[in-house]
Amino acid sequence: MKSDFSLQQDVINELRWEPTLHSTEIGVAVKDGVVTLSGYVQNYSMKVAAENTAKRVKGVRAVAQEITVKSIGSQTTDEDIAHAILNSFKWHSEIPEDKIKIRVQKGWVTLEGQVDWHYQRNAAESAIQFLVGVKGVSNLISVKPAVVVSDVKTKIIAALQRNATLEGQQIDVEAIGTKIILKGKVHSWIERKEAEHAAWAAPGVTNVEDDLVIG
Repeated sequence: MKSDFSLQQDVINELRWEPTLHSTEIGVAVKDGVVTLSGYVQNYSMKVAAENTAKRVKGVRAVAQEITVKSIGSQTTDEDIAHAILNSFKWHSEIPEDKIKIRVQKGWVTLEGQVDWHYQRNAAESAIQFLVGVKGVSNLISVKPAVVVSDVKTKIIAALQRNATLEGQQIDVEAIGTKIILKGKVHSWIERKEAEHAAWAAPGVTNVEDDLVIG
């Protein structure tokens, strides 16, 4: 297992290697495999990129996000941001814009509403990522599927077995109604996210509890 110092250096080097994170001031602290990112970036997309970059480093168990978005140049009003979000939603066919409510306060966007699929919830947040003026997103959209599948556990297990990234992994799937609990051990954060994605892709799933251990 890597020491915290070694993992810190790997994360720092990976952040420097990521081309979308030029001219950033990001601090990295590590304790027991948990990485804390701090400092300033120019926009929300860079904040997301920094978190994703840290997560792909081998040995990272979790990431605490304390980065602040510090916009450069003219300030964008909350009204401007709200209009930009609505326009962005119109260009994404997978987003049911009529089911999502938007609130913007000092650059922080809150999304609320109810959709049928988890990918729609993710798509709404992704559509905001590169908009000017956005400093953060609270995604409170809930998932309420139109159809509940009784054999959802069987379908998720089959999906995990088909996934090349997860080949040979020991992942246990527990279904409690429409909630899925993943247990077991994976080798990296990427494998953990792949398992989550497979669980969320099943029709009828409203919640995924990820108890997978990275090691």
